[in-house]
Amino acid sequence: MTREKTVLIGMSGGVDSSVAAFLLQQQGFSCIGATMKLFDSDEIGVNGESTCCSLSDVEDARSVAYRLDMPYFVFNFKADFRCHVMDPFVQAYETGFTPNPCLECNRYLKFQKMFQRANELDIAYLATGHYAQIEYHADTGRYWLKKAADLSKDQSYVLYMLNQEQLARIQFPLGGYTKAQVREIAEENGFVNARKHDSQDICFVPDGDYAGFLERYTGKTYPSGNFVDLQGNVLGQHRGIVRYTIGQRKGLGLALKKPLIHIPTVDGLAYNLCYTDRIICPIMDARRNQVYTGIYQMDGDKLQVLEAQMAVEIDELAKKLCTYGKPVIFLGDGVPVHKDRLEKELMTNYDIAFAPAHMNQQRAAAVGMLGIQYYKEGKTETAMEHKPDYLRVSQAEREREERLKAEKTHE
Repeated sequence: MTREKTVLIGMSGGVDSSVAAFLLQQQGFSCIGATMKLFDSDEIGVNGESTCCSLSDVEDARSVAYRLDMPYFVFNFKADFRCHVMDPFVQAYETGFTPNPCLECNRYLKFQKMFQRANELDIAYLATGHYAQIEYHADTGRYWLKKAADLSKDQSYVLYMLNQEQLARIQFPLGGYTKAQVREIAEENGFVNARKHDSQDICFVPDGDYAGFLERYTGKTYPSGNFVDLQGNVLGQHRGIVRYTIGQRKGLGLALKKPLIHIPTVDGLAYNLCYTDRIICPIMDARRNQVYTGIYQMDGDKLQVLEAQMAVEIDELAKKLCTYGKPVIFLGDGVPVHKDRLEKELMTNYDIAFAPAHMNQQRAAAVGMLGIQYYKEGKTETAMEHKPDYLRVSQAEREREERLKAEKTHE
């Protein structure tokens, strides 16, 4: 095998990178698998099996590599991960910013460090299980990073930092596949992780408790205290600086004697279509074939909620809408993802329409007008009373529920 057909593939132990390795082999590449060891569970104070880099993840990746008869390595990048990802994550929260550690992991670990190892091993290409596509344009001599064919799984947005030199040496074999097709390939080939759950949360904060992670990781406590104005008047109490980032309003608990009007995102989207006589259905892409949505209609300039905000599979939503027997109009960033299925499969015999693209985002004027309506209807609360709406539980909660169900089944 010539060097030009060698590829180092990052294997997380999940189904995507496993199928990516299989597809590259089918294309004639000689694959070498590698898992990045990024941290130990005792560093972050959680159960090791609930995070990536766990022993079970390594064993799943090793199992697939063995099945595909390819070499497999585990690279220790713990020091780099701490330096480039975890420490900046802490520093950002301590200074009031909201970090995106996955971007930094891609930048410094999955591509920079992995390319270094590929060069040391004299391997031509690097591959991952990301859903994205690379296209070469001969007229400009440049590589384009493009969205995946499956828009519901597209990950091109977290790869924006890749440069031309890197794009020339990267393979994204899943770019033209849907998630369902990937799982089908995994099952056909007997991969142990064919039905393994996708990771949704930050890998080193699997329970979603960022403040708890910060205290465990740093050994610090972030004391509570008072909010004061410029005149020294106490306005309320805070629970520690790391719990508040720029732009937050909820949770401050300030006694400003101002009402808070809670407007769900999908309610605000629905009001974009004020005066329509159709049922309004905003859909926001929630991935995993799900959408954040609600079902509404207008009575003049007043929004009526037929079904409150929810997270549901697009198939279930279509069934709900069909029961109304009325024309429907969709809007939101989920439209380009699900439009074809709604038209050609789920609601073929129904009168459906789609709002113009410029209506697919919240508009300040619509939110403001809806706020006036809700205020007149008495739908107000204080900052202390307000609680965020969680329409879908975290990955850690989902796994806990499944584990409890399994334990009850075996009792």
